[in-house]
Amino acid sequence: MKKLILFLSIICLAACNSLDNFPKEQYAPAKLNFKDAYENDTIAFHLKNPLMCPMKVKLVKDAANPDLATLFGHVTLSKLQDTIIKIHYPDVQSTIKPKYSIRYGDLQREINKSSIGLPFPKGKQYKIIQGFNNSFSHNKITSKYAIDFDLSIGDTIVSVDDGYVVGLIDKYKDHGTSQQWRDNDKSNYLTVYHPDSGLYSQYVHLNYDGAIVELGDYVEKGQPIAISGMTGFTTVEHLHFNVKIPSATNGLISTEYTFDNAVDASTLKKGDVVKN
Repeated sequence: MKKLILFLSIICLAACNSLDNFPKEQYAPAKLNFKDAYENDTIAFHLKNPLMCPMKVKLVKDAANPDLATLFGHVTLSKLQDTIIKIHYPDVQSTIKPKYSIRYGDLQREINKSSIGLPFPKGKQYKIIQGFNNSFSHNKITSKYAIDFDLSIGDTIVSVDDGYVVGLIDKYKDHGTSQQWRDNDKSNYLTVYHPDSGLYSQYVHLNYDGAIVELGDYVEKGQPIAISGMTGFTTVEHLHFNVKIPSATNGLISTEYTFDNAVDASTLKKGDVVKN
């Protein structure tokens, strides 16, 4: 009986610790604060894109004003675009607070895939922890072509191609493995947009304060951009690397890619060692 009580106490302690270090904060990868103004029977939406990549914008449907989202439709903002959209809406009230759905990408932009570099410096080699379509966590439309490399906390991450930093979070400190961690994205990560190809590369589980670059920076292929860590939903320290493209319904989704020297990323399996 004592052993059972001790066992249950250990489980309770572990569960409490897991809950204790789950971050209450919610950080955003970029600040996009749109403004709206009301005059007579018209709403004016002031949309300003501060990023060096296109953005898709629409309104979240409001039960009290269902027609407003339909009238707004979908708006694609090019890089750094600043525009005002006016909508005639007779039932407009100053109490309306529109909510925006904002996603990366331009669906009309042709994707020009070319080989990319590895996400770690020349002369380094790392083992594959998880490859494409793995059942543990690479099994969703947003992650099925991701690769996990066994970088340790403190190792250097480099950009796989030239581009602009369009998303950055590096203020989380903890990690966990519970369903709460799995369901809520509380990891540090960096997103780079590559204008020549239209691809977006992502580098996930960065260390606290692990970004070497800042939002809006231009980075070159092979340039150090971040320090690897162990934040968010993870069981081990590693780099989760992913390449994405815009989709009509799911934001950025995972896509296949090839590394330089004709290394097809789809052939890399758990236990393989990759050298840059």
